[in-house]
Amino acid sequence: MDWANVTPGELMDALREVDWNMRPRPVTEFFAKFTPPKTQSKLTSRLKCNIYYYRANYFCFLIFSFVVAFFRNPYALFATAISCFSLLCTNDSFAQTLSERVTKAVRRTYPPAAAWMRRSAAGTSQAPSRPYGRTKVVHICGFQRMYVVAGLLALSGLLLWRTRAVYTVGGALGVFFAGTLLHAGLRSPNLKARLSSYREEFRAVWR
Repeated sequence: MDWANVTPGELMDALREVDWNMRPRPVTEFFAKFTPPKTQSKLTSRLKCNIYYYRANYFCFLIFSFVVAFFRNPYALFATAISCFSLLCTNDSFAQTLSERVTKAVRRTYPPAAAWMRRSAAGTSQAPSRPYGRTKVVHICGFQRMYVVAGLLALSGLLLWRTRAVYTVGGALGVFFAGTLLHAGLRSPNLKARLSSYREEFRAVWR
């Protein structure tokens, strides 16, 4: 797959729709081989390829950055955990799995509420804005995902403001983005990332 032809928007949509129920790549593979890219186009392709292939590793790095920054401030750590959870909710597979599991748990204690969740969770599809793209209206526990994510982010922002940890969050995010871009730009693309199975996984998002 020619990652140079993949636009940032397509990459973000693929990360949103691909299944995240996978283990991070082994540490020995994650830090296996580093070489500087020879051209600007190769750097761009390498960034896109590695961000998609090592997505679980980078998310673990994000959590690690927050834990290190807030290990002395448990309330701020809880707020950042809510932010990370809201980020996971933007993934279609995670949101649908979460909604299904919560609905099953609610059904054991109060079946009418679970029935309402299931009726509201019947997501609809909108007209695609590009040939292979599609937009889903995903529901989490009966509510549209956009409102759930917005509520979680608002709660997280309020807690961070109350704990006066906004600048610490900025520092942790700065370390995360810098480390991710540095690794993705210098890590030589893994051979497995070039195989047809991973190309088909990426293309399956647009079917």
